[in-house]
Amino acid sequence: MSLPSGYRERNSTADRALDILMMFTETQPVISGNAVAERLGVARSTAYRYLQSLVTSRFLEEAPESGYRLGLGVLELGRLARRSYGLSEAAMPQMTALAEAVGETVLLTRRTGDLVVCVDRAEADIRAVRISYERGSSLPINAGASALVLLAWSPPEEARRLLDAVELRRFTSSTLTEVDAVMRRLEEIRRAGYSITRAELDPDVVGIAAPVRDERGQVVAAVSVVALESRVDAAAEAEIVARLLATAGEISDRLAMVAS
Repeated sequence: MSLPSGYRERNSTADRALDILMMFTETQPVISGNAVAERLGVARSTAYRYLQSLVTSRFLEEAPESGYRLGLGVLELGRLARRSYGLSEAAMPQMTALAEAVGETVLLTRRTGDLVVCVDRAEADIRAVRISYERGSSLPINAGASALVLLAWSPPEEARRLLDAVELRRFTSSTLTEVDAVMRRLEEIRRAGYSITRAELDPDVVGIAAPVRDERGQVVAAVSVVALESRVDAAAEAEIVARLLATAGEISDRLAMVAS
């Protein structure tokens, strides 16, 4: 079997693992070590080394008869992908309405370990803000309103363990980089029910975030508004907070209906 176009430029271990996973189809649910060796153009011993690495990480498992089939790790990734797509679909109508109502950018984010991932965003027709969050991008847990909201409703011992385990990066002079300071802020956020940050991630940008809950009441995402700080006076801030909390509640209700 000939190698795919550009394969010689793609020769890292990760690339080869992906090539192996892409061999599986509906008509080929099980693959052999020999087939992998031929596909990659490597010795059988090398192919088996790649396969065993995927077995160890649970992306593959040995098939009952012989060969290898997709493992539980792939199923877990699929489950997470379905949940993310469901979340975005449930949230986007409300996010779009909020963006138009306040004239600012609205973000939907989730936490994965010690990173916060931007799942989706809605832009107002006017006054878009250049920010660090693009769809699919990730940022550390200590920076920005969304990150702090997502961490605030985690068990305190889990939050402190995450903060202790990573380097708390400084993005601006206002970024929180001391674990105790972050923990105090998390307590304030839980009491208020939402988070506000000013120039902690992007200079001159204010972020206001609220938690999104699933059908069990667990915080699974954050919805936030980001705007230039010069545009958010006290009156505008109060309006954004009220609309944001209502939007977060509507998205949570939609998630509960989807799950029922």
